Amino acid sequence: MPVKAFVIRQFSRYVHNAIQRRSRHAVRDQERIFKHLVYKARNTVFGQDHGFDLIKDYSDFSTSVSLRNYEGIRIYIDQILAGNKDVLWPGRPKYFAKTSGTTSGVKYIPITPDSMGHHIAAARNAILNYIHLTGLNVFEGKMIFLSGSPELDLKGGIRTGRLSGIVNHEIPGWARPNQLPSYATNCIEDWETKLDQIVMETIHKDMTLISGIPPWVQMYYERLIEVSGKKNVRKIFPNFRLFIHGGVNYEPYRQKMSELVGADVDTLETYPASEGFIAFQDRKGDTGLLLNTNAGIFYEFVPSDHIYDTRPERLWLKDVELGTDYALVISSNAGLWSYILGDTIQFVSLNPYKIIVTGRISHFISAFGEHVIGKEVDEAVRKAQEQLDISINEFTVAPQVNPGDGGPPFHEWFIEFEREPESMKALSLFLDECITGQNIYYADLIKGGILRQNVIRPMRKNAFRDYMRSIGKLGGQNKVPRLKNDRSIADVLMKYVVFDDPS
Repeated sequence: MPVKAFVIRQFSRYVHNAIQRRSRHAVRDQERIFKHLVYKARNTVFGQDHGFDLIKDYSDFSTSVSLRNYEGIRIYIDQILAGNKDVLWPGRPKYFAKTSGTTSGVKYIPITPDSMGHHIAAARNAILNYIHLTGLNVFEGKMIFLSGSPELDLKGGIRTGRLSGIVNHEIPGWARPNQLPSYATNCIEDWETKLDQIVMETIHKDMTLISGIPPWVQMYYERLIEVSGKKNVRKIFPNFRLFIHGGVNYEPYRQKMSELVGADVDTLETYPASEGFIAFQDRKGDTGLLLNTNAGIFYEFVPSDHIYDTRPERLWLKDVELGTDYALVISSNAGLWSYILGDTIQFVSLNPYKIIVTGRISHFISAFGEHVIGKEVDEAVRKAQEQLDISINEFTVAPQVNPGDGGPPFHEWFIEFEREPESMKALSLFLDECITGQNIYYADLIKGGILRQNVIRPMRKNAFRDYMRSIGKLGGQNKVPRLKNDRSIADVLMKYVVFDDPS
């Protein structure tokens, strides 16, 4: 056995055992991290503003530090941008992860020297744990991470860019010889030009690991097949063994991705965010993601339907329950304090602590009090694909409050099909039955005639890609919202509808 392979195998066993050991002490680790964070930041501007010297326990902390979104830390970020240090965390950030928000415009999320290591370690550990469980060394071949540009700007003297681009600068030296695409290709801004170049660089390589957001990896697969003339990706990369994904629910994509690959390839789900690496799949086939409880992040959980209350109930790990939708809140060694991440999660296990992502706080439909969430529509689509022999590339749902025909309002589904149903009306009924089975509020509105059965708008091929291109968000880490509580996306998508007769 080559020395490198031997070292990886031994290290993967060590990492697996460490993950299992820490998962048994999650509450203890969270308590230790909480105390360390407050102590370490006591002399920062934020710590002095919020009396960290007087905080003895979580009760004191939750009283002194209110929940906040990006607007709540903007005043501190501005001080860092002005060149100040010891503002949110001792010293200055190593990077700013640049993200976009619907209300805050461009956001600059600090990544400190203390927090950066946890981003890299968590991703590494997820892969090494997989290697230990399967015996498959995916580091033997080439690896591709479809990501944003690694070219970074300077903002307030701090290197700034997309998280995926920042991570490119932190990949360990021992893994770099296996990494694709080249730095020059990764720096190409235009997604379609970049994609063509990635295909050219990888099509003749021995790819064993591919990672990225599913819709953009799907484009990569399709272009590979087109250029190669092969039937599927496995014919191009016979040793392809692992697909790592995150950022969106994979289930609506699973069927199409499997068809493109042409063989069973293991998948590994991760939950990275600019604010921290939250969780990862630690067991093959397990839908729950192991919460990363020993990585410089202290978690709080707020019942999602109360997140906007004046003083909502706030829980830490030891108090959570199964099956409740929680808004995820974090404090971390990046200098984020009771920061509302924007995602909603549910615990599916408390021993160890495992979660599923159920949606975004801002991604829901409740135009009529129904509060339909992402998890519900994703589950409906998954069942429809399984039971009705259809294939869906992409979709989004929005309310139609004022139908032109004067009838009751409805939910409008914009769906791009790879394989259409025999009857759109039958699919519409099936989707509604799935939603009503999960959401009593929606069921009551349908039963009471306040809402009528949903309407499906079939989209032309590549409609969502063309929409994303039109708003300058094709590729990278960008995603189409599955749910919008307004018509901001739906009205634009109407021009991509194939026909307007839902029968």
